[in-house]
Amino acid sequence: MDLKFARTDLDAKPKKADLAKLDAEVAKNDSIIFYFDRENSHKDLLELQDHYEAMGKSFYMSEVKYGLSDNDYMYQVHIMS
Repeated sequence: MDLKFARTDLDAKPKKADLAKLDAEVAKNDSIIFYFDRENSHKDLLELQDHYEAMGKSFYMSEVKYGLSDNDYMYQVHIMS
């Protein structure tokens, strides 16, 4: 699974998200929100959902629009214990 964090600058390339790093952050916090780039496939995000739900976590995902263009969006993922 190859995930990318949301861009901090429109011209920048998105940084890759390591599943082990995400797991460490989720283990430290009862509730955490991640923002993923629009380049991620919906299938990969659904696999991420299956991964955390199998661990007994609640997983909520939504699209966040930040501009008027159809390409101006990111995915918001909220993971809770």
